[in-house]
This record gives sequence, C-alpha cells and structure tokens, in this order.
Amino acid sequence: MTTRRIPYSPTAVVLGGGLTGMLAAAVLAAHAEVHIVERDVLPASPAPRKGLPQAQHAHLLWSGGARTIESLLPGVTQRWLSAGARRIPLPTGLVSLTAQGWLRRWPEMQYLIACSRDLLDWGVRQQVLDHPGIRVHTRTEPVGLSGTAGHVTGVEVRDTATGDVQRLDADLVIDATGRGSAATTWLAALGLPPVTEEHVDSGLAYATRIFRAPAGTEHWPIVNVQSDASAPVPGQTATLVPLEEARWLVTLSGTRGGQPTREADEFLPFARNVRHPIVAELIAGAEPLTDVHLSRSTVNRRRRFDLLRAWPRGFAVLGDAVATYNPLYGQGMSVAAQEAAALRDALDRYGLDDPVLARLLQRTVGRLTQAPWAMATGQDILYPGAVGPRPPAATRLLRGYTDRLLRTATGDPVVTRALLDVMTLSAPVQHLMRPNVAARVLLGPARPPLTGPPLNLPARHVPSGACSRYSAGR
Repeated sequence: MTTRRIPYSPTAVVLGGGLTGMLAAAVLAAHAEVHIVERDVLPASPAPRKGLPQAQHAHLLWSGGARTIESLLPGVTQRWLSAGARRIPLPTGLVSLTAQGWLRRWPEMQYLIACSRDLLDWGVRQQVLDHPGIRVHTRTEPVGLSGTAGHVTGVEVRDTATGDVQRLDADLVIDATGRGSAATTWLAALGLPPVTEEHVDSGLAYATRIFRAPAGTEHWPIVNVQSDASAPVPGQTATLVPLEEARWLVTLSGTRGGQPTREADEFLPFARNVRHPIVAELIAGAEPLTDVHLSRSTVNRRRRFDLLRAWPRGFAVLGDAVATYNPLYGQGMSVAAQEAAALRDALDRYGLDDPVLARLLQRTVGRLTQAPWAMATGQDILYPGAVGPRPPAATRLLRGYTDRLLRTATGDPVVTRALLDVMTLSAPVQHLMRPNVAARVLLGPARPPLTGPPLNLPARHVPSGACSRYSAGR
C-alpha cells in the first residue's frame, strides 16, 4: 500500500483585527496562511468599531510610524490621502505652545498623517484583507492558548453568538488584542511565572468634540497648547486637529485635580483656561457636530514579557497588549508599526518554524517600548497626584537638559529638527545628545521667543467663522 504525503501548510493566528493585528497579518501572509480572530464585525467603510471606543479622540500618526506602515503596505499612504486624510508637514503645519514657548513654523522637517482613527484603520484593513491568504473570523474571541509552557501550538476560540469553542492550530500565535489582553492569564495557565507590570498614572482624563470646520480652513494647521509639567498645577491641554469631511476634532485634557468633564457647556470654558486660549477662540463660533466624549483610559502600563527567562515557542505579544501610553503623546500606533516591522525582520531572518523566533521577537518588542515609555512616563510622573515609581536619578539629571533643549528649539531649527526626529519616532532618543545638538542647547535659542502663536496672514485670509485674531499662515 502506498501513502500519499499531504503537503504541510504553515499557519499563523492573529488575535485582534485592529491596526496592530492587521499589520501583523500583512507581514505573516508572506510566510503562512493567516487567520485573524476578531470579536467585532469589521466595518466596510471608515466607521466606528465597538471594540475601539478611544477612536473618538485625536489620533496622530507620526512620520516614523507612517513610513513604517508604508514599507509594510506600499500604497496605503495614498489610500489615506485619497480618502481625505492630510499629510501635514512639521513644524510648518503645526502651531504649538510647548512647555518652553511657541515653536516656530520652520520649513518641513518631519510630517504626520491627520485624519480620524476610523479612516486610518479602514485604509490598512482594506489593503490587508485584499490578500487571498488572510481569513477573518468575526464575532469570535480567544479564550486560551493550546500547548505547554515551552511551546504554544494554537489557540482556543469561542463563537460569541453560539458559545461554541474550537481550537485553531498554528505555528505562531500573535496576541494583538490591545489593552484588554488576557495574555498574562493565558501564560499563567500554561505554568509560566507572573509577568511584571509597570504603571504610571497622572490621573489624566480627556474630552473630545467634533466641530464643522469653517469655510476656508482646508489647509488649517494643527493647533496645540501643551501643559508645563514643571509647574505645580494639574496639566491641561487643548488640541485642534483637522479631519476629513471638513471637520475639526478638538481634544481637551487635564491631569488629576484638573480634568475636563463630558458637559457640553463646560467644554469652551475649559479650553479658555489652558495656558493660551487660542483653541477656544477658534471654536467659539464653530458648529458642534457631536456631543462631548470623555475617556479616563490614559494610564501608562507596560507588561514586561521580555523579562521572562523562559518564553514559549510559537507565541508573541504586540501593540497595546504589551504597552499603552498616555494618548496625548501619540506614540501607540507608530510603536505598533515598528513592532510589526520587527516581526517582518525576524521572520525574514529566522523563519516561521525557528524555535528562537518568538523569544527574540518578544525581546525586540521590549526594547522598542523603552524610549516611548520613558518619554511618556518621565513627563506624567511630574504632575500633582501622579501615581507610579519616581524616575531614576539619570532621568532626573536629564530633565534640566530636556527643558533647555525645548527652550532652544523655539528659536533654533537644528534643535527643532532633532526634537521632531525623536518625537515622530524617526530617530532614537540618543539623537538629542549628538554633539552638534548639545552644543546648540548649551548656547540656548538663536532667536528671541515668540510672544504669541505664529498665525499671521493678513486679515483678508482669515476664514469665515473662525476667530478674527488668527489665520492659517506662518
């Protein structure tokens, strides 16, 4: 009797169909058949998704993240722009009051993609799901891992409509289920030790409302008033972001003791009371299109999977399931993109079936979270009532340098470029210590500080319905 050999087909399972999960699926599709497990029904248009309530707030995709996503999904940037997103040059298209003063709007150094989170996710999702080797299981949720502490061989999933549970076998399981991930529980059930978690909570809440953009504001810049973490008062901010379909998204935030509320009649007064009232003055006559949406899910949390001495083959955790950051810093999506790129590089180097793939990938992910974690928590811990470990001595020593760097950036384009390179996750934080930057920081700003926001076109260019004190030019 002869036997027929059945060809082996490599399989990967991605838990979560959000941005991180879709990027991971795109990478894995070059190596395996991919199954995406998603609790929600994924919308066919740029529409809200039940499992992503934070999509109602401001989401900025920095150039470092945008370039990485474009490298994973060539053409996705044009897909976003064709659907109404804007590529905003930095700092040219940015009016920002930093802790140390107004930034000048120098010629382009970096950029960001400005649009709704719904549009960002839709653009990625449409392109990923065009791949014939990717299958989505909607209305399905993971309930546990299959295998042992040394080797994960699949995942058990449940149909949310029927309650039926089945096992999906896989060579690699990626957890991209976000901040609600149960990965620590799943790993404990396999016999692995507890995972160390780090938390820094400034008590921040943020409130968002969308307005109809006044006529003539098609090229309006992002307007941002930041807080000063060195002041012994709650940190409060106001940010205006142009969206597709002629809309302005305005997000207000405040740390413990100074939070905004969801009351519509308190939105404008709060915006007036931040360090500069420019955002309040711009929206004073604008038509609201939504109610005020409030969120308190702003705790910086990091799970140190990378510190476990033993890590199972066949399993990795990415994105918000590893680390979440105060959303005001806009780092989450860009870090997730870099982690997907790390998955691509690891697969290209080791292959899907290499026993060391998952462990080395998880350690790389841990390293990728380090700089954004330090940037977010180093500021948040300074606010009154913040909860979390005090920063190490080295971080405290660098604070004076950072303050001086921010002050110098208000009047020196070389330092501004270095700052934006790091802020947009286009360069490592060590970029700020390069000799040519440090020398300029030591000397201080080359120009005197601006006395007000850099919006100074003649009055004839002021858009109808916007505050008559301001116009979009530099």
